[in-house]
Parts: sequence; C-alpha cells; structure tokens
Amino acid sequence: MSGTLLDGHDVVLFDLDGTVFRGGELVPGAFEAVREVHRRGVQVRYVTNNASKPDQAVVDHLAGLGLTAERSEVSTSAQAGAAVLAEKLPAGSRVLVVGSAALASEVDRAGLVPVSDFADEPVAVVQGLSTEIAYRDLAEACLAIRAGALWVACNGDRTLPTERGLMPGNGSLVELLRAATDQEPLVAGKPERPLLDRAVDSAGGRAPLMVGDRLDTDIAGAVNAGMPSLMVLTGVSTPGDLLAASAQMRPDHVAADLRGLLRAPAEVAIGAQAGWHVRVEDSGLELSRADGEADALAALRALCAAWWAVSSGAVEVCAADERAKAALRELGLA
Repeated sequence: MSGTLLDGHDVVLFDLDGTVFRGGELVPGAFEAVREVHRRGVQVRYVTNNASKPDQAVVDHLAGLGLTAERSEVSTSAQAGAAVLAEKLPAGSRVLVVGSAALASEVDRAGLVPVSDFADEPVAVVQGLSTEIAYRDLAEACLAIRAGALWVACNGDRTLPTERGLMPGNGSLVELLRAATDQEPLVAGKPERPLLDRAVDSAGGRAPLMVGDRLDTDIAGAVNAGMPSLMVLTGVSTPGDLLAASAQMRPDHVAADLRGLLRAPAEVAIGAQAGWHVRVEDSGLELSRADGEADALAALRALCAAWWAVSSGAVEVCAADERAKAALRELGLA
C-alpha cells in the first residue's frame, strides 16, 4: 500500500486505552491498521500512560485481543517515571511508591529502593494508578511530599477509558495530593516528553508519528515533542473538544479510527475540504455544502482549519443547508 499517512514515518507511537482498545475490546479498525504498520516494516511502540501494569501484561492483553506485540514495543509511564527518578537520585535512594506492584518493580529495576511508609524516610514519591490505592497510601505520600520529597507522577490522566465508560485516572489522585500538599509533581508521561522521547529512542526513530484519542495527553505530548500527530475519535476527546482546542493541543490529522493511517495524508489532514465551505462570522461559524457526499469528518477538518486560523475555544456552529445540518448532527455539534 502506497500513498498513505504511514509514508515518511519510521515509527508509530500508539496510545492504547481509547485508541487501540477500550478495556477488553479492540476499537474498530485497530487490527487491520496495526497489522499493516507491521507489514510495511514501520516500527511500533505502544505508548501508554497507564502505570498499573508491567510491559509483559500489556503484551499479553494485546495478544488476547489478537494483536502481536513484543515487550520491546511497549513503553509505559511507570518505566518513564522510574527513569526520571534514576536521573535525579543516587542509586539506592528510597522511593515511596503510590501505585501497583508493576511500578514498584520499575523503581527497583532503576536501581532505587521502593518503600511504602513515610517512616522509611523516602527522598522521593512516585505516583501511578492502581485500583488498590487506599487513603493510607495517599496519606503516607502526603507526609513525604510535605517533608520535601521529590514528587514524580507517572501521568496526569484524570480519566481512564474502559468498556464500561470513563473511570477515575491517576490524574484525579494527583489532584488530591496537589490539594493536600500545595506542591506540583514532575510528570513523566504524556503530555510531557520523557515517555515519548524514550519510546522514539528505543525504536531508533527519526520520523515518528503519534496516534491517540486524547487532546490533553496524546496530542499535547506530540506538540511538546515536536512530532506530527493523528487524533482518532474512538476514546475521550470529541469533535467539539477538537474544534475548541488551543494551539498546544491541535493534531495535524483527524480520523474516525486507526484506519486513518491507511489513507492519503491529504484525506485526513486538518485543512480546507473540497465541497465544504466555512464562513467565519462574529457569532461563530456557518457550514455549508453545495452538493456531493456529505462526509462529516471532512466537515470537521474544514471547521477546525477555519476556526483555528482566527481564534480558539468553544464556538457556535450553524448549518446553511440540510447536508451541513446532517454533518453537524453526526459530529455532535448541532
């Protein structure tokens, strides 16, 4: 297959939750898209802000969904968090771990000593998501941070997509400690660079492409790292979120799902779209369609291009004809 968005990229960084799968289900188009990336010899890195599972568990989960993966293809925010600590602390330093056994294992692998009590005199706190976190864990971390311990958060995702819907993410618990300590953590995962930089370096990549569903983590991370991105509409962020996105959270391309990787770049790029006309007015945007197929996602790309050229933030969109009304209803913008 030639002439696709994959051309010119030597590594694709896939977010997982909401992009490749939702809980125990593959998202539509994920299987064929990932298979084609592998078939073309483009490196794959599964880049996840979820710090609760070891890399092998991620591999096993992907295998259970029908995708092949190697441990070397998995980059987690737990790994990135441990690496940030190792860069800033002497070997053997004690780190209070708020999170899963997988996070504690990464801290140990980095040459540091994981502990769970403030009485152990930790010099740092690392925080990642675990469904087993209790008040005691947060209280011990609060005491350590207030005593001057370095605080590293594996990620700041406030929610976690699952097959049941959005659940609380690590960022929600980070907010709790932020309120309790009046301190700010260093963040290792998206949208900060450590996780993405490590993933690209591990693949020997020079021309990466980031693919994700969240503007505030996946896409903002790509912007921070200076790499192009594809947003898919299978997870958290919506067409309305995309239209209102600030310059720090704007993707280069948008598609319904991962099959956008297999389309020509111009077909999924944010920009003017043949047949769609967008007029910027004082009260918002007016969308119209003269004739032809009314592709709602093409309308979204045209709306984003027009609005981003003049402003940012929420905007009212109206339709000048029935095709435009149908497209806006499909996008949830009407």
